[in-house]
Amino acid sequence: MRAAAYFILLATLTLWSGNWIVARAVRADIAPGVATMGRLVLVLALLAPLVWRTLPPKLRALGPRDWRVLAALGFFGGGLHLAMQWLGLHYTTATSGTLYLSTTPIFILLLAAPLLGERIRRRQWIGVAISFFGVTLIATRGDLEGVATLSFNVGDLLALGSMAMWASYTVFLRLRRDALNTLEFITVVCVFGMFWMTPWVLWEIAHGTEVLLSARGALAVAYSAIGSLLLAYAGWSYVVTRLGAARAGVTMHLMPALGVLMATVFLGEVPHWFHFAGIALILSGVALSSSRARVAAAA
Repeated sequence: MRAAAYFILLATLTLWSGNWIVARAVRADIAPGVATMGRLVLVLALLAPLVWRTLPPKLRALGPRDWRVLAALGFFGGGLHLAMQWLGLHYTTATSGTLYLSTTPIFILLLAAPLLGERIRRRQWIGVAISFFGVTLIATRGDLEGVATLSFNVGDLLALGSMAMWASYTVFLRLRRDALNTLEFITVVCVFGMFWMTPWVLWEIAHGTEVLLSARGALAVAYSAIGSLLLAYAGWSYVVTRLGAARAGVTMHLMPALGVLMATVFLGEVPHWFHFAGIALILSGVALSSSRARVAAAA
């Protein structure tokens, strides 16, 4: 059983990492907003038959606070972060983009202070500084002059913003008090995601962006919806149940390695010295900033 759990864990991390590879590969075939909206529509079409009986009465029982939290979750995790990711990959490589996945714990730490009232200690601030130096090294392609002038690639900034939004989603999850089960919750988040994504899609249409799906674009949307959302979410839930949240959570740092490997195999991207140096600094900062939290959790 444990071997099966680790196999599913590897498959789940591969599906999530693969989303960056797919987005980079089809960047000329589909607009970011259309891709994201298509993903949401497909997920809702698959989930609606499963929740249409149980969801309405639970929605009527929600209070104003529940609606505000769900709206925030829909904003940060319903689609905008994915659209930023897909748009960012028009301007940066999948190799660079996937490395930013490891910045999520840093953003969670920074956001937990104002939203959850958690205190950030000096040791953690040092870890944050080290991690963001690693981010800067990757975003400037190792150009020390660019580091000094803060000259960043816009694609890297969008990818980093996507991670900041996902971290916000993670923090807001801790504020949930509703009675929605997993499928009902995903449905509501996707509906809010469609609401927040509508202005983006209308902007693309107004500016003449190609909105018709090519065959490659349609396959990418299907992968994003079914592979990196539904199957990966189900796989992650299974793994956390079998292995525990702490043990499963540590393996999230395998995703950049998987992403770089797939970018090399499928896209022909070759990682450079600043990629290795940057991810080493990011992971060192994460370890430093989270060590105290691990000790407190163990206590």
